[in-house]
Amino acid sequence: MSRVRWGLLVTGGYADVAMMANAASTTSDFVAVAHDDAEQARKYAENHSMAHSYGSYGELLASDEVDAVFVALHPVDHAEWAIKALRAGKHVVVEKPLALSPADAERVFDAADEAGRICVEGVMFRHHPQHALAKKLVDEGAIGELRYIYAACTASLPPDYFRRDRALGGGGLLDLGVFTLAAIRLFAGTPERVYAEEVRRDGGADLNFSASLRMPNDVLAQFEVGQEVCRGDAFQIVGTTGRLVVGDPWFCRDIKHIEFQKQGPPPHGDPVGELIPVDPEGAFGCDQKYAVSRMQFDAVSRAIGGGPAVPYGRADAVEQARVMEALLRSSGNVAVVEVTG
Repeated sequence: MSRVRWGLLVTGGYADVAMMANAASTTSDFVAVAHDDAEQARKYAENHSMAHSYGSYGELLASDEVDAVFVALHPVDHAEWAIKALRAGKHVVVEKPLALSPADAERVFDAADEAGRICVEGVMFRHHPQHALAKKLVDEGAIGELRYIYAACTASLPPDYFRRDRALGGGGLLDLGVFTLAAIRLFAGTPERVYAEEVRRDGGADLNFSASLRMPNDVLAQFEVGQEVCRGDAFQIVGTTGRLVVGDPWFCRDIKHIEFQKQGPPPHGDPVGELIPVDPEGAFGCDQKYAVSRMQFDAVSRAIGGGPAVPYGRADAVEQARVMEALLRSSGNVAVVEVTG
């Protein structure tokens, strides 16, 4: 297949990650960038060896030099510019979160359907082979019956960083909770009810956020995210006879193995550990920093070129937004919230 020509609508954040990760891609070329400051766009294009730069997002969307667009703007602008890109005939990957409400997520995919274009929420870790391996092990019963999931994503972000600004769609849940919730849903489905607590500073966004979720089939899940605490990432999947510990679950840097802890012999049943190779044939290049971002764009580019469909579309993105909305309602009211369709 011919390479897909990608354009970038940028204000910062994960745009740089996408550029670094896709430098060696065989499916995707980032050829254009748009910024609301033409000089910033020019410098960005120059720094990343991109052929085209534009001083407005609309100019890039009107360009015949671009097949697909990565929307990497402030979260509050994601849905609006995803819709504009789709209506301009471009395929779209939207940096997480795709939308700030289920209604906006539906509007984005209505535009995708009308345009006959692909739209994907950019939750990149789901395209990495370590999560495919973990899902296979769980589905095959390696850990017995699934009973509990724990996920965490915390960081120490500068006070003026846009992802801490509620007016721009920031806050711990909408920034980092997208990862933890998507992972829980990948393995356990849609929560039946949720309870969440949050910590805010000076009336701003939720900087620290934790939640308990009741999942189908008697599975319990918990997650914590934070924007003002020591950096930490964790993901564990626990069953009746075993546990999976997934290393660096969200950015998947230098990942070689998943840790499998199997129930040991009586009387205490102390676990017996085993390391299961994620990429034994070396097909995915899992030692490359941020290779997970390349895997995401490769998957979308292959789908654009007529290859396998990307498994995460409308239903997944709308459900994610719906559960996020329930979590925010729970934390705001300090109450259990039922998750309804």
